[in-house]
Amino acid sequence: MIDIDALRSGNRRALGKAITLLESTRADHRVSAEQLLESIMPYTGESIRIGITGVPGVGKSSLIEVLGNYVAGLGKRVAVLTIDPSSSLTGGSILGDKTRMETLSINPSAFIRPSPSQTTLGGVARRTQEAVLVCEAAGFDVIIVETVGVGQSETLVASMTDVFVLMLLPGSGDELQGIKRGIMELADIAVINKADGELKGKATRAAADIKHALQLIQPRLAQWRVPVEVTSALENRGIDEVWQRICDYSDTLGKAALLERRQVQSRQWFWNETRERLLDELKSSQFVKADFGSLERQVMSGELPPSIAAGQLVTKFLEQKK
Repeated sequence: MIDIDALRSGNRRALGKAITLLESTRADHRVSAEQLLESIMPYTGESIRIGITGVPGVGKSSLIEVLGNYVAGLGKRVAVLTIDPSSSLTGGSILGDKTRMETLSINPSAFIRPSPSQTTLGGVARRTQEAVLVCEAAGFDVIIVETVGVGQSETLVASMTDVFVLMLLPGSGDELQGIKRGIMELADIAVINKADGELKGKATRAAADIKHALQLIQPRLAQWRVPVEVTSALENRGIDEVWQRICDYSDTLGKAALLERRQVQSRQWFWNETRERLLDELKSSQFVKADFGSLERQVMSGELPPSIAAGQLVTKFLEQKK
């Protein structure tokens, strides 16, 4: 069992054990995890939840480290939930973010927790939203969710955080990728990172391109004009401006709109989890397990359309529940 008092006092060991419990796939652990979540709900919801995404190599971990240290220096407690890509073959992940954030990992006001993305799309782990709640219950003021940055379903990141930060690279064509309407419509703040050395001038030009593109896009928040910040995590420049933009966005959003946004997010989370639970039940059903191989072979050979095969599987699954 998790010591709730220790968790509420910010004990790192209790917090780590709680997140491990949430991530466990054992049925008995899931029961305990749900009991834990019920008990901590009154102590959640008081943090700023920040989602940070961008392509691999853009410097997400480097920026998060300097941003986390900066915010911790302001007297706030920072939790970083990093998502490591999992192998589609073995399910394994490197989980190396603590080694990439050496100074932040030893900061007494910070907590870093890497989790495998496993098979979840969008570069977020299935239990990330629950981990956010546990970190809030442990008294963390700022929760940062770093994604894999695989370019899939960034809406998942935006649907679990208050502020969505999109990071872009200068001088590699990446700024043109960022101009695509889908991802830019989700961004609350755009950050051109690695603005140092030979890339400094290119970063400035990229920022101008992004600002121009944003004029043609309706932001998520009507009264907010999406800012473009130029940073160098290496030289620790522009970090205070990024934090100020995050605070400005939070103030502009306001408490009422934030509550409404989180209610919508909770509803979406509810239906996503319902979908996952039903799929888990179907896959574990001994009643239909024998049909998996046969239906898969018929689909692969072209004998049966996938939609019909899926219908047959679900129909048989529901019959056992009658």
